[in-house]
Amino acid sequence: MKHTFIATLLAAAIALPAYAADYTIIAPAAPGGGWDQTARSLQTVLQQEGISKSVQVQNVPGAGGSIGLAQFSSQSAGNPNALIVGGYVMVGALLTNKSAVTLKDVTPIARLTGEYEAIVVPAASDIKTLADLVAKLKADPGAVSWGGGSAGGTDHIAVGLIAKASGVDPTKINYVAFSGGGEALAAILGGQVTAGISSYSEFESQIKAGSLRLLGVSSDTRIPGVDAPTFKEAGTDVSIQNWRMVAAAPGLTDEEVASIASDFDKLHKSAAWQETLKTKGWADTYLAGDEFKAQLEKDVSATEGILKEIGLVQ
Repeated sequence: MKHTFIATLLAAAIALPAYAADYTIIAPAAPGGGWDQTARSLQTVLQQEGISKSVQVQNVPGAGGSIGLAQFSSQSAGNPNALIVGGYVMVGALLTNKSAVTLKDVTPIARLTGEYEAIVVPAASDIKTLADLVAKLKADPGAVSWGGGSAGGTDHIAVGLIAKASGVDPTKINYVAFSGGGEALAAILGGQVTAGISSYSEFESQIKAGSLRLLGVSSDTRIPGVDAPTFKEAGTDVSIQNWRMVAAAPGLTDEEVASIASDFDKLHKSAAWQETLKTKGWADTYLAGDEFKAQLEKDVSATEGILKEIGLVQ
């Protein structure tokens, strides 16, 4: 009888699910922006799906993610419960800020989402189309101010590419960088800048409410459900996609990295995450493991080339 009881206990123990990790996710930007939205969406789904029993989000804004990344890589080394979100914006910001810390100082886990850039103006603006905005840019580049994310990020690169495609010296653009989506949105709505540029989801509610006018999106083809031409359709030959990722701390064992990767594979496959992508308007560009690391290296190299071309990096 005793042996039967012990056998039952052992069988029950084996049947128990693996212990869910407690995660702390660093969003290296102010509340309200894309990285903050990504971190909090991960928090919700990881807990909702039982992948993690407790997930905390911490905002560490500044310098296009450089400050948060530096803090994360030094303070979280060897900690398998620490994560950071980042993306294409960070790639450019690290180069333009000449950061001593790079994405080689963390452990990439997966590319999670992709999103296209959108250009908006306040509803009361006399600028009705992207062609109107480009005409003003050509007439006097410095008189057109662009409100967007951190210097050297996707928004800044997109404006540089628009200038270049329009025959305007990209070094003459008047770009106003904000550390968070909330700050940028307030400046755009308040008319402190001529136009705003960011990922579509950051403007969506204001566009639908009628307080912002959407001039165009940076996709190659029209986005279903979004009533706006692509930049190319509007006469400006530019397309660019922002992407976001999650990374773990440096100094982890192969087993710890595999465990984190497994959690995010579960998250990606979950109905809750797929619904989040749909709700937020984020494209599913999931890429993990060595494939993601290889793509990341290519993106860093290509971004450095673009930044040099438009005068943001020497």
